[in-house]
Amino acid sequence: MTQSAVRPVPATPTPPGGHLLEVRDLHIEFRTHEGVAKVINGVSYHLDPGETLAVLGESGSGKSVTAQAIMGILDTPPAHIRSGQILYQGQDLLTRSEEQRRQVRGKEIAMIFQDALSALNPVFPVGWQIGETLRQREGMSRADARRRAVELMDLVKIPAAARRLGDYPHQFSGGMRQRVMIAMALALNPKVLIADEPTTALDVTVQAQIMDLLADLRRDLNMAMILITHDLGVVAGVADRIAVMYAGRIVEHADVRSLYRTPAHPYTKGLLASIPRLDVRGQALSTIKGLPPNLMRIPSGCPFHPRCPYAQQVCVDEVPPELALGAGRTSACHFAQEVRDDTDR
Repeated sequence: MTQSAVRPVPATPTPPGGHLLEVRDLHIEFRTHEGVAKVINGVSYHLDPGETLAVLGESGSGKSVTAQAIMGILDTPPAHIRSGQILYQGQDLLTRSEEQRRQVRGKEIAMIFQDALSALNPVFPVGWQIGETLRQREGMSRADARRRAVELMDLVKIPAAARRLGDYPHQFSGGMRQRVMIAMALALNPKVLIADEPTTALDVTVQAQIMDLLADLRRDLNMAMILITHDLGVVAGVADRIAVMYAGRIVEHADVRSLYRTPAHPYTKGLLASIPRLDVRGQALSTIKGLPPNLMRIPSGCPFHPRCPYAQQVCVDEVPPELALGAGRTSACHFAQEVRDDTDR
């Protein structure tokens, strides 16, 4: 790996008792002509130096909106951040000016977007697009930016990088375009990398290659990473912890091994049961009944109760508190212990 392209980030000090990045009780709504959609409803999670947090959930659960709020790239309007904090090294990003946010964006916290073909500009060569960040933010000459772009493309294992520098996005495969996006995100040596559905629309073999690449880069460059996905299968060998989202809330948080072995929320349990297994043949795949809620009309109590096999009247009447289950585990379910005990049997 070419270390002249991107140097390992020095160990990042965190505030006493704090975290490298922390989202605290974040509430975001989208104000539209049809009404107000409550997209994020009290999300809290944290990230420490050198670790990977996977944020899981169905489309519309709020995973990407939270990431966009961290990056400061939400469209406002219609988005409106009602309350909460996003702390980076102890400083609340939501109280910073746009110029201060710009200094953090890309240089401290970078993001890989899920659709590389849409995210890349089709009319400029990929080398120019990688180099533009270096010219604008680091003041590099065109020649130096070009050389660094080649090093970055080598870093993400794009074959014949120097020769492909002048190629356009449509001349790359889906997996290679995603590698270009990763190279762009790494250009300024960020301490935090947010990967938003980085394996969308890629075949299974290429998905594995991209996930292996991200894991290697995180380790070799000493970064922290937030991995956003709806696919439990891609995070098992990469993440340290998992936060499961549903209807704009974190419904379960646990280390990877504990969550896979004994899920403590019915939604997590349903997601795990829906994964195809090689040792089970000739049976219909398990599904979660019903549909995700309309965020303009979120059900009372627990938003999952209309789809939940454990639901009782208390689930309709009361929003479940976040229950501590020990060893950093939490579950927002009135019957978290029963769900976990059922899995143990």
